[in-house]
Amino acid sequence: MTSEVVENELEFYSKAKKYWKDVPATVDGMLGGYGHISSIDINSSRKFLQRFLRDGPSRTGTTRALDCGAGIGRITKRLLLPLFKTVDMVDVTEDFLTKAKSYLGEEGRRVRNYFCCGLQDFSPEPNTYDVIWIQWVIGHLTDNHLSDFLKRCRAGLRPNGIVVIKDNMAQEGVIMDDVDSSVCRDLDVVRKIIRRAGLHLLAEERQENFPDEIYHVYTFAMR
Repeated sequence: MTSEVVENELEFYSKAKKYWKDVPATVDGMLGGYGHISSIDINSSRKFLQRFLRDGPSRTGTTRALDCGAGIGRITKRLLLPLFKTVDMVDVTEDFLTKAKSYLGEEGRRVRNYFCCGLQDFSPEPNTYDVIWIQWVIGHLTDNHLSDFLKRCRAGLRPNGIVVIKDNMAQEGVIMDDVDSSVCRDLDVVRKIIRRAGLHLLAEERQENFPDEIYHVYTFAMR
């Protein structure tokens, strides 16, 4: 539990905000020096997501998506804009969102909103999104804030909408990273928080073909 490793909540958030302020607004910066894995990541995410966008009675719509912890818009540009009519982006670092406007190019005109906000303070507009995509950012929220944020995401979904988390998973327990002021949780802890938020797990998948030296990465779909 984050309550065991996060001693000072205010400091936990302010240190993370300061860390990202100094990170270059590039794909390599977003991925902590692992920019070369971006295509592998996006291709796997697309396959994962498309199973919910296929025809059928409970098919997820393609009108609007929300990119949480969006950075410069790597996921918005390569995964969400090709599949959704419009996208909203939320990130705590203003410089990243400013950079996104040039990085996204012509397609960026379909980004409706750039929200500069930490997810602990962000509320998606109710009944608005077909997909809320949350990648490599849940470690910057305490357990309580993550659970509360996921509840607000649930309210933000349109009928048949889904929330997707893609993130690093620890082998056991909760590990603190003092460098970027984040935590890494194990699978059981993440599943418990998902259940606590009143969400039902639809699919879970481990990312393949990532470098051996980094954490295992899992993707969850829920509603």
